[in-house]
Amino acid sequence: MSSPDPQVRAARNHTTPAGGRRPVVAVTGAATGVGALLTERLAASEEIKQVVAVDERRGECDAAEWHILDVRDPAIAEKLRGADVVVHLALDLDLGSDAAARTAYNVRGTQTVLTAAAAAGVHRVVLCTSAMVYGALPDNELPLSEDAELRATAEATGVGDLLEIERLARRAPRAHPGLNVTVVRPAILVGGTDTALTRYFESPRLLVVAGSRPVWQFCHVEDLCSALEYAVLEKVDGELAVGCDGWLEQEEVEELSGIRRMELPSAVALGAAARLHRIGLTPSPAGDLAYTMYPWVVSGSRLHDAGWRARWTNEEVLAQLLEEVTGRHTVVGRRLGRKDATAAGAAGATVALLGAAAVVRRARKARRR
Repeated sequence: MSSPDPQVRAARNHTTPAGGRRPVVAVTGAATGVGALLTERLAASEEIKQVVAVDERRGECDAAEWHILDVRDPAIAEKLRGADVVVHLALDLDLGSDAAARTAYNVRGTQTVLTAAAAAGVHRVVLCTSAMVYGALPDNELPLSEDAELRATAEATGVGDLLEIERLARRAPRAHPGLNVTVVRPAILVGGTDTALTRYFESPRLLVVAGSRPVWQFCHVEDLCSALEYAVLEKVDGELAVGCDGWLEQEEVEELSGIRRMELPSAVALGAAARLHRIGLTPSPAGDLAYTMYPWVVSGSRLHDAGWRARWTNEEVLAQLLEEVTGRHTVVGRRLGRKDATAAGAAGATVALLGAAAVVRRARKARRR
């Protein structure tokens, strides 16, 4: 499932970027997550001359040339000298991060990498945001094209940062003539990830807001890495959306997962989520709920036109996600112990929302003793 068959790999290895020269590729955030997977993939590719890995600690890929530094350090320009392409994956989207510190890191880091890449003579930067930037809205087309308007707001975790990164991507070629910027926007990312949307499937019941139309599309990290490789090798450029083909309706998700729903009126769900987040009892703001209410499915037409295909289906990715979250218990984005989670699920949706606050209060009292 995870690696192309020999014929596909052979066909890819006969294709090189414009000019026929194998590129030197720098990857930021190369020690962990998607960055680590992409670094390993590129280092093993016959189409890549060399991989330069940048992170605050050394990763496990011995085939890469490592530079240990913060991406906000202007000294990164010297480390990027000689690279043809930079893939910037050093982003903090952790639910537990302080929002102001997270934004400062993500935006300043992207600004620094774009400026440093231009100064170092890099001709292409590949950024990775999320299909969340399109926004989850009841009138969204199914599926959305890459050219669809970005209608998201900054109300969901990290989305404000991603929108600012998108703005930086649009401005960069004007500020730095000759610099090409490609943006890759994955659907719900699965494969060792921890987000508000993956935590949705850790709940004892799947929260459904009355009157909404949840639609689900996933993206396996291996498919994201192969899409990023396409961008690195200049097989496609511009703004790219990536995900599994098609989508799953909420009823299909419930049937495949075996998890029953809890349906709540919109005012109750959004109001309780907002209050719990405001007083610091849950990591997810109310804006995260919109992405479980309305469609934001993407077509991925540009990648498809370039010959790329997802190797994972939505059904397969959902099955892996369910396997990954086995044993975890979450209510309103906050992880609970097994006993608390079972009680919350059995008591009903409203009690579950309020029960999350009670669980945290008990924990805080216990810590003070």
